[in-house]
Amino acid sequence: MVNFISEDRQYFAGLYTAPAGRASTPEVAAAAQPGRVMSRDHGYCPHVVVRRKALVLDDVCDYPRFAGNPVVDEIGIRSYLGAPLIDHTGTALGTICVVDTEPRPWGRQGLETIKSLAAELTERINQRSGR
Repeated sequence: MVNFISEDRQYFAGLYTAPAGRASTPEVAAAAQPGRVMSRDHGYCPHVVVRRKALVLDDVCDYPRFAGNPVVDEIGIRSYLGAPLIDHTGTALGTICVVDTEPRPWGRQGLETIKSLAAELTERINQRSGR
């Protein structure tokens, strides 16, 4: 996902979900289809924006601070990996991230990949803004 964050909400500008046939059950398929807009107090991307660095949660339930987040119960998110999108002015615009409904060991390769994707997307954003 590519997620832009404002004062009170998040907007998923880029969102990919697996085809329904690849989900383990119809319930999982339905739950894994979030809308394009979500409250800022849901999910993990706002934490990435505030921290201004990547966040790796192999299993969100291992972290009391994150286990109670509404996306765990409402969407079934169990694993998160995200990196901030920081433009040429130093403004954190949002994140690029990936989630899963199962715990997932992202590892060093996952972290390096998400950071690389964030850098590439940030460069594209900067080019479009004339930088």
